[in-house]
Amino acid sequence: MVRAGLTPERLTRAGAELADEVGFDRVTVAALARRFGVRTASLYSHVKSSQDLKTRIALFALEELADRASDALAGRAGKDALIAFADAYRDYAREHPGRYDATRLRLDSETAAASAGVRHARMTRALLRAYHLAEPDRTHAVRMLGSVFHGYISLELAGGFDHTAPDSQASWLWTLDSLDALLRRHGTP
Repeated sequence: MVRAGLTPERLTRAGAELADEVGFDRVTVAALARRFGVRTASLYSHVKSSQDLKTRIALFALEELADRASDALAGRAGKDALIAFADAYRDYAREHPGRYDATRLRLDSETAAASAGVRHARMTRALLRAYHLAEPDRTHAVRMLGSVFHGYISLELAGGFDHTAPDSQASWLWTLDSLDALLRRHGTP
């Protein structure tokens, strides 16, 4: 018999918390069962496998981050929107490193199309409107921003900027200023 109160949603949230504590790569159904003090088999009526659990955590994290980024963008445009959007990602990664890793889980096409990942792409395109980029430059810019944000954040979380001056915040602001200048240069008046 499954312990009362365990639901896919509760397990997903607990899995997300576990990912922040031990790392997304170490989240398994067995680890989650230990957290709840139940047998691993009892969780399989709620999740199919560790991969299913990780996919659920990824979808949860994508939604959570999309909500945060959306709130950050509200009422902003241009450089202010760029900075708010980037800071929302960076702050989320700092607060929830395991969940942030989960947002980069490769999803199958159908799952990805139904996920909040689509919202992330729409928000990125929306913030780029102020830069007046035509296609294919707009798509290049979406990819560039994602690459720069994720790359910088991953290196920073791994301690890559801990041992040299200037501090990471100064470099982050310099990077965002540079991105803004580059995007303005490529835009059409």
